[in-house]
Amino acid sequence: MTAEDAARALRTRVPAEQVHASGPQYESAAALWNAAVVARPAVVVECRSTADVQASVRAARELGLPLSVRSGGHDWAGRAVVDGGITLDLRPLNRVAVDPGRRAAVVGGGAQANDVLAAAEVHGLTAAVGTIGTVGFAGLSLGGGYGPFLGKHGLAADNLLGAEIVLADGEVVLANASRLPDLWWALRGGGGNFGVVTSLGVRLHAAAPITTGPVWYPAPDAARVFAAAAEIQADAPDELTVQTGVVAGADGSLSVLVWPTWCGPADPDGFLARLGTPLAAQIETVSSYAAEIARRDAMFPGGRSVTIRTRSVPAFTPEVVSVLTAQAEARTSPLSGLSIHHFHGAAARISAAETAFPLREDHLLVEVLGMGEGIDDRAWADATSAALAPYALPGAYANLLGPDVPSADPFGRNTGRLRDIKHRYDPDGVFRAIPLG
Repeated sequence: MTAEDAARALRTRVPAEQVHASGPQYESAAALWNAAVVARPAVVVECRSTADVQASVRAARELGLPLSVRSGGHDWAGRAVVDGGITLDLRPLNRVAVDPGRRAAVVGGGAQANDVLAAAEVHGLTAAVGTIGTVGFAGLSLGGGYGPFLGKHGLAADNLLGAEIVLADGEVVLANASRLPDLWWALRGGGGNFGVVTSLGVRLHAAAPITTGPVWYPAPDAARVFAAAAEIQADAPDELTVQTGVVAGADGSLSVLVWPTWCGPADPDGFLARLGTPLAAQIETVSSYAAEIARRDAMFPGGRSVTIRTRSVPAFTPEVVSVLTAQAEARTSPLSGLSIHHFHGAAARISAAETAFPLREDHLLVEVLGMGEGIDDRAWADATSAALAPYALPGAYANLLGPDVPSADPFGRNTGRLRDIKHRYDPDGVFRAIPLG
């Protein structure tokens, strides 16, 4: 079947102007954050309603074409588009309806984190999101969702209240704690493996004063800085989450980055005193966290070639720090680096059996970012992952796990249950998202 054949068939199911086999809308949907992705869908369907999603899913089944779902388009592995298949572009489903009395929102499946924060802020509320605003909120949340409010409010997945989802046969169902609880369990951490999520119910929180910003240290101070950061993280209150990294600084030289975020009372002077004198510090109390996180988008623009690997380690042990610093020095692209996420507090007090997200003990998620402009840093990313393996906890963070990266048991004790639920709701494997081991 040619692309035009598929487009003609789909135009009998959804409004013709929403079906694209070429043109600006097609190119916009096919262009992802990671420039290394070269997949070209046969057809893009611009989904403006749940009914559009239903019709498209049924058409894909009847036509025998693979299916993918595009929202934020930030998945580095490019699963938002499918070569030669049908890509559902959910970006028009980006409405965020806030109920300030309930401190909750209904978030469309195409909304970005920026959309959610901006809508909540109007009502003096905020949401648990990641570190970048242009990421699709549904994709982030379904796979877990580390972020700067993790210690206080938990993962993005922990703040979901329910989901509207189109299953593989085109049926629309609602899943929450009382309706389809097995599917609801799987959605919170198991990713987009079970259907197309067209909207989510989300818990919001009263917006506290946010104090945050980057602090830079010279690379030779890495061992000392990470040791101090480990002590801070070990006794950090829920209100303080400390992201770290080894990346290129403003002048291009390798630097250690420490990025604290307080959602509540803050003590930046005491924090800096424990870390020592920095090269530069830009910690401030921000009036709008929505604006703050939107500014971070410029740090990770689209159009670069990206390979990501991930390992979780218990803490900054001397062995781990030695690997981090040695591998950062060995990177072959100046844009590559290590971003290290702090998991603690509220997120760690949830049982591993309560949701599909398996790793609920305090840890550090090391995001290995092989990134370049015309440079493939895959070999460096693989070598860094291998070097961390002896010190790593079992499994892998599903949202960053690529299909070409083997992981014997990414969901730990939850793997068997996830596979059973996958077989029940999608026995033919229509939805291929996060690997289930």
